[in-house]
Amino acid sequence: MTTFNNMDLNLLRVFQAIADERSLTLAGDRLHLSQPAVSYALRRLRVIFDDPLFIRTKTGMQPTPSALELAKPISRALQAVQDALSYAEQFNPALSTRVFRASMTDAGEMFFLPPVCEHLYAHAPHARLHVEQVPSAAIEEALRTGQLDFAIGNLPALKSSTRHALLFEESYVCLTRKRAQLPDRAKLELDEFLALSHVLIQSAESSHHQLEDTFRAKGVYRKIALDIPHFSVLPRILARSDLAVTLPLRIARLFNDADQFSIYELPVDLPEAEVTLHWHQDFENDAGHRWLREVITDLVQEYGRLV
Repeated sequence: MTTFNNMDLNLLRVFQAIADERSLTLAGDRLHLSQPAVSYALRRLRVIFDDPLFIRTKTGMQPTPSALELAKPISRALQAVQDALSYAEQFNPALSTRVFRASMTDAGEMFFLPPVCEHLYAHAPHARLHVEQVPSAAIEEALRTGQLDFAIGNLPALKSSTRHALLFEESYVCLTRKRAQLPDRAKLELDEFLALSHVLIQSAESSHHQLEDTFRAKGVYRKIALDIPHFSVLPRILARSDLAVTLPLRIARLFNDADQFSIYELPVDLPEAEVTLHWHQDFENDAGHRWLREVITDLVQEYGRLV
């Protein structure tokens, strides 16, 4: 008979990882264990439950009927233990030396990092924030394996596989250098918009590069004069040319702090960008993780009203 006294909770973590990943290698990566260690744990689980549990097939490790019955109660049990440990754990930001890792575009860095870094310096002076620009196609894996704690951006493809919180929805606008030839009104006509030469942001870290596909689906074909991978160089380019760019309103306002540019509403309706904070479910109840999530969402509410 299987009893709690002869059960190692780490074995249940291995069970859940194999059930989720259907691969011993991926389960090991998730738990930071070698494949032999995962195989040994699976052998112990088979003895304890007197069942093969997972059968190797061409499509991966397939659960037996017994494993399917065990999966939900084991998942609930592990979550209950994690909730209890996280509740008991005290995260002290003033003393923490934790390294938090996040991915965002350079535009995200310009918007989020000033208030976040100011808050960390004041309230978590020994913590460290490591920011990188991870291609959107690699973010899910990086979150799953713990290489990233967070990803921030317009990343709709991640919603089905991550925990997430909507930070704000953002409309797109047209930004270009002020000059006499431009109309003195809030919105460009379609012919005026198409007469401009445009910059296309080909950022692999977000879905902003899909804008061109959206325009074309609406029958709008812009003249693209420049393709660049990042937002940060745009103010210097636009200040020295008659080029225009379509980008989120908050970023346009940041670039226009000296009032040297014109910001226009677009002549076509585009879906709003949903800027979202993403994290993996394994960190849902991690006290430090939860603290920084709350910091980010609170600061966005405060700082977003100022931009």
